[in-house]
Amino acid sequence: MGAVNITIRVDEETKRQFDSFCYNVGMNVTTAFNLFMRAVIRTRELPFPITDLGTRENILARGREALREAQEQSVINGTSDMTLDEINEIIAACRREKL
Repeated sequence: MGAVNITIRVDEETKRQFDSFCYNVGMNVTTAFNLFMRAVIRTRELPFPITDLGTRENILARGREALREAQEQSVINGTSDMTLDEINEIIAACRREKL
């Protein structure tokens, strides 16, 4: 079976980073894309999740669920009685450490 060319468009920085990654793992971009395509064909799925957040209601439901899980974890961690000012001070301290 003969080889064919595929042309894709990508921004320069993404291409540069991908080229660098491929070089660091000992392959070129063509080999990487061939591996990707063969993996998709073999597994009949993408090797990473693709998520459609959907409607505003679905997004809000997911947010409420994440908040409920965080509240449960705060009880487990013994931090459920923290005030908003205490939480904001911890956030500010973390941000200062990153600078």
